Amino acid sequence: MNKIWYNLNKLIFTIVFIFNIIITQISGSPKIIKIGGLFSKNELEQELAFRFAVDSINSDSSILFDKYKLEAKIEHLERDDSFKADRKVCGLLREGVASILGPSSSTTSMHVQSICDVLEIPHVETRWDSGLRDYRSVNLHPKPSMMAKAYMDLVKYFQWKQFCVVYEEYDGLARLQDFLKQNTDNWKVKFYKFTPGQPYRDTYWEIKRSGETNIILDVRTENINRALKHAQQVGLITENHNYIITSLDLPAIDMEDYIFSKTKITSFKLTDSSSPDLMKLQERMPQLMEKHGNRTMMGSQFRDIRTESALTFDAVKLIALAMQEMDRTQTIDVTPTSCENGAHWQHGSSLLNYLRTRTFHGASGLVTFESSRHRPSFTLSVMTVIPRNDSIEGPESGFGDGLQKIGTWRIDKFNHQSLDMSEEGNKIFLDSPSKSRETYRITTILNDPFTMLKSSHTNRKGNDRFEGFSIDLAEELSKILNFNYQIQVVKDKSYGSFKTNSTTNQTYWNGMIGEVIRGDADMAIADLTITSKREEAVDFSHPFMNTGISILFRKPTKKVTTLFSFLSPFSMVVWVYVVGAYVGVSVILFVVGRLSPYEWDNPHPCRQDDQVLENEFSLLNSFWFTIGSLMQQGSDLTPKSMSSRTIAAIWYFFTLIMISSYTANLAAFLTVEKVVYPIEDAKDLAYQKEIGYGCISTGSTKAFFAETKVPDYQKMYQFMESNSHMYVTSNEQGKERVSKGNYAFFMESAAIEFIVERECNLTQIGQNLDSKGYGIATREGDPLARRLTEGILKLQEKNVLQILKDRWWKQKRGGGACLDDSKKGSSSVTELSLGNVGGVFVVLLGGLVIALGTAVLEFAWRARKMTRQGESMCAEMGRDLKFALSCQSSTKSARNSVRFAGFAPTDRDFDEKPPPMAGFITNY
Repeated sequence: MNKIWYNLNKLIFTIVFIFNIIITQISGSPKIIKIGGLFSKNELEQELAFRFAVDSINSDSSILFDKYKLEAKIEHLERDDSFKADRKVCGLLREGVASILGPSSSTTSMHVQSICDVLEIPHVETRWDSGLRDYRSVNLHPKPSMMAKAYMDLVKYFQWKQFCVVYEEYDGLARLQDFLKQNTDNWKVKFYKFTPGQPYRDTYWEIKRSGETNIILDVRTENINRALKHAQQVGLITENHNYIITSLDLPAIDMEDYIFSKTKITSFKLTDSSSPDLMKLQERMPQLMEKHGNRTMMGSQFRDIRTESALTFDAVKLIALAMQEMDRTQTIDVTPTSCENGAHWQHGSSLLNYLRTRTFHGASGLVTFESSRHRPSFTLSVMTVIPRNDSIEGPESGFGDGLQKIGTWRIDKFNHQSLDMSEEGNKIFLDSPSKSRETYRITTILNDPFTMLKSSHTNRKGNDRFEGFSIDLAEELSKILNFNYQIQVVKDKSYGSFKTNSTTNQTYWNGMIGEVIRGDADMAIADLTITSKREEAVDFSHPFMNTGISILFRKPTKKVTTLFSFLSPFSMVVWVYVVGAYVGVSVILFVVGRLSPYEWDNPHPCRQDDQVLENEFSLLNSFWFTIGSLMQQGSDLTPKSMSSRTIAAIWYFFTLIMISSYTANLAAFLTVEKVVYPIEDAKDLAYQKEIGYGCISTGSTKAFFAETKVPDYQKMYQFMESNSHMYVTSNEQGKERVSKGNYAFFMESAAIEFIVERECNLTQIGQNLDSKGYGIATREGDPLARRLTEGILKLQEKNVLQILKDRWWKQKRGGGACLDDSKKGSSSVTELSLGNVGGVFVVLLGGLVIALGTAVLEFAWRARKMTRQGESMCAEMGRDLKFALSCQSSTKSARNSVRFAGFAPTDRDFDEKPPPMAGFITNY
């Protein structure tokens, strides 16, 4: 059934087509080519531009040579109604349109693109398209990524480092995504979205509180005037504010209310004011509005042709020129089709190719595609609001409604872009006269090294009385931001805490924060910590220094050197293993030496008949061999067998490593003086009772412990609260208590760094408990905070802040007094005292005593064996002792020599030759 219906429809279309050809040939009238246009009901200007373009081309014989005539087929759509869009497009296709233009809605446009893509009907667009898909269409609107480059160049020209993006619809954020992706200058960007159905003022109040003055505004063209009006009501249209309007239709908006505000409102313009097509369209549009529609629809906002209207005119002209080129090679036959049968137009692809290859100058400037879907090259005019001179009347009184072209941005097909600003533009944005120097009152607090009184401050006046990091910071900022300042010390000597009056029950801020809130000071420059509570009351600049809470403590005493400190390179376990290895190797060497036959030698090699064999590795000799190797001295014993030599080699390797390791560590243990830390961090403080600790009774440090969720810190806060005497009133008082000992003081690490550079008996314990920064406080909503932030960032980029810190921490006021020994020079070496090496003398003395005792025992033992019959052992010992201690020659008589050697022979033993000791094996 479907096949029959399909064939029937095809037959009907063929008959109608043939009938049209016959009628045309008979009558000789030009062939009608229909072009479809899809517009919403509020796009009257674009619709009229479409009709006017068709009429203009039909009257221009140079384009279609009277052979063809264009006919406009217009359908109206509801915005974002895809179902009706489907019906309208299919209706146009049944009428046999050669191309379809529009609509402007992104949702319906993508739906139309899909249908045209299937049926190969060229689709022409004039809307800001994301370009995510490559349809069978062309878009005369510049590609978003190209526009992003233009906005980037404009922001760089304005030298914006921080700005906000305010958008009405999420499509606006999508249009700017390419611009934000190309952020290579680390801009600080904030985003704000207007709430649908709510006044723009609600969002503008948030922007004003943030202090932003550079704004990129993305709203519909018809809402620009209302958006600027609400900004003016909130106070965001001043000489300090700058706007970039993303709409290309700012010339179509009446800017009468903003030309005297000195607000820099800038936008791009795509249309070419010198184009004959634009001039003709501009001239005829009022008449067309009166003829085809209601002029009041545009109201007083109708000042110029909108961009989409100019692009619509160029789109129709592009289609006509493409058909002209196509007609030179083939006959243009537009066959009606439908969405049901899916039959595509056979000339659709050809016409699309001609659309993408045509180049001409239209109402929007040069139109070319270079075989792509978007225009690769175009030119934008930079337009800005210029105050009009009321003293001059007539045509020379200004530039229209205050808009003036101050530059040109262009990009070519090779992707080369450039921004050329006129002298007038450079004068407005770069060479504006500097403001008169304002004088600000700066409140501060005396605290080293941020703000200090000079030694001769009594003879000085004004700012000259003070010096320090904060004073130098104020001076550097005044040079960058061009202001004067007066320094004043806070009256109540407090940083700023939220208090409650016990009498009136009213809450208030004291200290520097209170003076800024009350207007007694314009800003506070000191070591003022940025906290969330303070941020609710005042505005802070970007932090000029990072810090955190740490512990100030008295340096621990030096470790007492022990008598046997030379044993420190090895732990007790290692020493036990070394002794065990020594005993084990000695015993194994003894056993192996006894078992191996190669360790048994004849002590008298000349007596080959003797059966006497001797082994050098007795138990005592084995111990002597290993201890000699361990001490790197060797011995007169040498292993002969392979097994004993293997043991010796392994033992040599072991001693090599152990002695080298011991020697390497010995120098460090003898020269480096270790200290004993009773605490290592804040956790140690929380779980001990010997050392007290505290902080300043008011300020951010106490607030940190009061609001923390860490159990250890909560325990410490409870301890300090229950022992209120642990609190101090200033950092100086806390330092004095730490110097007395047995007290730890919590203060910010920046102040601790300053103290330990000068107080050599004090040190910092552990890491920072938190991380925060010092900032400059100003009144809430004051733009001064943003200016100060810019100044601080410039000082950071130039490394000025680090130079100031080094000056006041390490150079001025006694800085650098506590350098480490390693920093004083390589020639400085710590001397070794007797306490470092005394143990070695004790070991030497002990060895001598043991040796003497052993000698006495050996002497007594041998004397006992040599005692003659009838003589006492004491008499024998007396004779030998007398001889040993005499200062005579070391040569003995044979009798004494033998006796002293350990024998007890008789007189007959020296007269007779001793019998041979055949068969006796020594040491066995």
